[in-house]
Amino acid sequence: MRGVILREVGKPVEVTDELRLRPPGPGEVRVRLRAAGVCHSDLSMCEGRLPARVPLVPGHEGAGEVVELGPGVSGPPVGTHVILSWIPPCGVCPTCLGGQPNLCVGVRPPQAAVTVGGEPAYAALGVGCFAEETVVDARAAVPIPDDVPFDVAAVVGCAVLTGVGAVINTARVRPGSSVVVIGCGGVGVNVLQGAKLAAAAPVLAVDRVPEKLEAARAFGATHVSTPDELGDAVRDLTDGRGFDYAFEVVGRSATIRQAWQATRRGGTTVVVGAGSADDMVTFSAAELFATERRLLGCLYGSGDVRTDFTRLLRLWRAGRLDLDGLITRRISLDHVGEAFTAMGSGDVIRSLVTL
Repeated sequence: MRGVILREVGKPVEVTDELRLRPPGPGEVRVRLRAAGVCHSDLSMCEGRLPARVPLVPGHEGAGEVVELGPGVSGPPVGTHVILSWIPPCGVCPTCLGGQPNLCVGVRPPQAAVTVGGEPAYAALGVGCFAEETVVDARAAVPIPDDVPFDVAAVVGCAVLTGVGAVINTARVRPGSSVVVIGCGGVGVNVLQGAKLAAAAPVLAVDRVPEKLEAARAFGATHVSTPDELGDAVRDLTDGRGFDYAFEVVGRSATIRQAWQATRRGGTTVVVGAGSADDMVTFSAAELFATERRLLGCLYGSGDVRTDFTRLLRLWRAGRLDLDGLITRRISLDHVGEAFTAMGSGDVIRSLVTL
């Protein structure tokens, strides 16, 4: 099987024909991948900023078609089009039953499903989308209608749910609220789309890359600024009080502090970016007490993939979400390394691997 492999953290990825995929076991399905988004978290795993075991098959934002069921599995049936979820809910644990299925740890990724050169390889976040096929827990394969294009479906699997969900699920932004979004990459522009859906105003996009700010306007930003201009924007757009909601979509301590400081007293700061475990953020006891700001983490858009994937696709059909415009370049597996290089250099191109 053809796919991408990372043999050593910090080294370039390779394209290989040496991958071997075992048949699905009990509770598992085999999926033929048709499209996979190139997400910054994959780059972070390859560079060591997010934990990953090697050898690694990257990719966690994908869509495809079920081609084989494991023993005892009744569905989704062979031929079903699916989006892959990297946090599939088990549906029976206290977290799932308590309404937080995005925090479920009850479904373990398939073990030793892929080998390379005869040695076990690991699938990124239990999915491993940068390959022609993958084996996942059946609960990680979420059915979608057959007429949804695979490229549209793939980006819903991570960037769209994470970004839009941060607004409508995590923060529950109220109409007319002021919003600032720091970091306007693939997830950040979906936070902007979520703010537009929530009827927020004004909506400020903050990034240091001019092309990202230009794109931000198309996805719902009413105003844009660089990080150095943020203080002026707080003064001009909120009379210096700060924004009702600030979303940090970078995953760095400096930008988390910047988002916090741009939030009004009593407002809400939401950390959407996936940061490093050793990048510490500090807050004084006095400011936590006196400002009454809320600081919220956001994992996978606080979503429930069993219902939110379909909900987001309904919004896309109604013209309320721009999913087609999220992809600016379609590439093959051979060009994943180049896409990572462009992403690491701040390029605004969001690539989609077509398989």
